Amino acid sequence: MNNLTENRIYRAALYVRLSKEDGDKEESDSIVNQKDLIRSFLADKQDIRICAECVDDGYSGANFDRPDFKRMIREIEAGRIDCVVVKDLSRFGRNFVEAGRYIDQIFPALGIRFIAVNDNYDSINGRTSSDKILIPFKNLINDAYCRDISIKVRSQLEIKRKKGDFIGSFAVYGYLKDPSDRHKLIVDDYAAAVVRDIFRWKLEGASQQRIADRLNGRGELSPMEYKRFCGLQYRSGFQVNPKAKWTAVAIGRVLRNEFYIGTLVQGRRTTPNHKVKKTIQKPREEWIRVEDSHPAIIEKEDFLAVGRLLMQDTRVAPKEENVYLLSGLVFCGDCKQNMVRNSVCRNGKTYVYYMCGNNRTNKACSSHRISEAALEQAVYLSLKEHIANILDVERILQCIETLPVHQEEVQKTDAQLIKKQEEIARYSRLKTTLYESLSDGLINKAEYLELKAGYDIKIADAQAASEKLKEELECLLQNRTGSSLWIEQFKKYRNITELTRHITVTLIDRIMVFEDCRIDIRFRYQYDYERALELIRNMQELCPADAASYGKEAV
Repeated sequence: MNNLTENRIYRAALYVRLSKEDGDKEESDSIVNQKDLIRSFLADKQDIRICAECVDDGYSGANFDRPDFKRMIREIEAGRIDCVVVKDLSRFGRNFVEAGRYIDQIFPALGIRFIAVNDNYDSINGRTSSDKILIPFKNLINDAYCRDISIKVRSQLEIKRKKGDFIGSFAVYGYLKDPSDRHKLIVDDYAAAVVRDIFRWKLEGASQQRIADRLNGRGELSPMEYKRFCGLQYRSGFQVNPKAKWTAVAIGRVLRNEFYIGTLVQGRRTTPNHKVKKTIQKPREEWIRVEDSHPAIIEKEDFLAVGRLLMQDTRVAPKEENVYLLSGLVFCGDCKQNMVRNSVCRNGKTYVYYMCGNNRTNKACSSHRISEAALEQAVYLSLKEHIANILDVERILQCIETLPVHQEEVQKTDAQLIKKQEEIARYSRLKTTLYESLSDGLINKAEYLELKAGYDIKIADAQAASEKLKEELECLLQNRTGSSLWIEQFKKYRNITELTRHITVTLIDRIMVFEDCRIDIRFRYQYDYERALELIRNMQELCPADAASYGKEAV
């Protein structure tokens, strides 16, 4: 070592780092302990003077995108630092490729002395043959350790998601983290009331922008501002103004969020690996959904109705607050296109009517014109009649529950289902023994394939019969007053005196208008209604005498 090197005073930067994400042990690797160890090591080093301390507390070693590490590099490039001291190589970084690039290429090229205290490495002494093996090997071990910790953390988070534990940093607007269990959510009564207003206004026909204007008009804090008001340090990439306000986009996010029906949806985003922090969107089928994980704010039927509305092209008229009563529900019975609402003034009176959209634009269909008042009246009367029919069905189903023949039918269907399942199991066992027979030479390959194909067909037939029996059993067990939620949806409105937007979008799927002004209304839950009628018909065939009595009583 020449005199110039001997007399040189190095201007050193102490670099310390800690990250729970890497599985670092806070007791031994704490920031204070790292600093104390480095200072103790440098206490008798006359050629090194500490000029800077760079601390990255809470940053992963998987990459070098760390604020104080970058600051240290800028100091090096400015010529103010020419020595870097760390506790050990794992504190410097756990990325094998990047750590090696700094130690072997960048620091030597810039004339930087690098010291790793616990690894007994000092670049000024030159790279011995053992260093050339040990240093890359230790970096590789640190990289592998980081990767192993990342896999364990990801697996643990995946388990928590599937258990229904909430693992987000902030609760969804409308909820709070349970003080007794931060992985559970409880309802925030104030914010939940705002969420209910949003859904109610949407069902009444308001657009997302009108809803946002209403909330801003009455001074409601947006989700971001509300979190800050509650004392949370919340930031979002969506904010563009100093104070975030309600927007149509924010309203849309609320209306589409399954959280509000008690469904926990997590795992929508991920990172490619532990080294790349850029998030990517996962396919919807890979999201983790856990139903009934927390109290619902919105009824599921209302949520589904809003979902259907969001898929329709229903625009609010310029001078109106809400969409019209039947907007998005009326279709041409022939060409299946939307019917459009028009108005015309004659002799000082305004006439409003619906006509086929195809006829209006290109005359590709006839007009199918019908008065709005006549259509709404027809829909109102049909809905009342349908509700009355459903109430009759409910009473009949209730009577069926008391008949012995119904219980016998349930038991018979259940016994048939058990037999089919036993049949599937028997054929599956026989199919398994075929391979053993082939191996023992009892049958040849051609016989094996023929018998196997035969068993496959029998298993498929039995499985099809089993599924049909399950449907029949479900029909017998579920089509009753206590468990038929679809009946309850109609019963809510048995005393209606007028149509409202909420009622129409909840109970009506679509309205078809034909050229002769004939109207076909397709109500919601039509499949359940027809299944209930089928059950009633089946019971009438099984026991005509009893069926006549309960039918008469129900009517």
